[in-house]
Amino acid sequence: MTLNCLKIFKKGENKKIKAIIFDMDGVLVDSEELIFLAAHQMFLENGIKVTREDFIPFIGTGEDSYLGNVAKKYNFDIDIKKHKARTYQIYNELAKDKLIVLPGVFEFIEKCRKNNLKLAIATSADKIKVDINLRTIGLTEDTFDVIVTGEDVKNKKPHPEIYEKTIAKLNLQPIECIVVEDAINGVKAAKKAGAKCIALTTSFPEDFLTDADWIYKSLLDIPDNLIKN
Repeated sequence: MTLNCLKIFKKGENKKIKAIIFDMDGVLVDSEELIFLAAHQMFLENGIKVTREDFIPFIGTGEDSYLGNVAKKYNFDIDIKKHKARTYQIYNELAKDKLIVLPGVFEFIEKCRKNNLKLAIATSADKIKVDINLRTIGLTEDTFDVIVTGEDVKNKKPHPEIYEKTIAKLNLQPIECIVVEDAINGVKAAKKAGAKCIALTTSFPEDFLTDADWIYKSLLDIPDNLIKN
């Protein structure tokens, strides 16, 4: 069921869709709880007890921001390379048994391929997290035409750089792409890049995602005609 009605696009924005660009966490996998638990354990190992609420403003901005800004709140002198590596080590162990692929991922990817759409991942996370997630849910890098991670850009979401770079690598125009996001910062980044955006309510409620062009509960709810050429 569509949670938000289709918005009217401006004149000249009626080009055919040629690519779907996925954010990863909260779109392909349900990982927000696991990365919080991993970060929570890492901070505990360093004598700091953090809360879930500490991390909410930094969801979707990459682990440097996710960990670094919470460390700043507690005046913890974080060694981002060292402590991020430990966080990913914990995350990898948790992911083996607890990482969940979100509803409709495989079906939606298959529909996109049948409609000759290009596929990309644009995630603020590091490459190591992409590798962990894809390996755990049984997808390979070859599933996607382009993968851009937080290590490939200087400016993280809500800055549009990651989507601008992904669209350029796809050799397409922004209005030929639909971005699938779950986070407030990600939706802002997609729209600033000039792409259309589907928001999924996997991480934030509908009221927080109103900048998106469409809002759905999951990939299963996206109508077929939205991705047909």
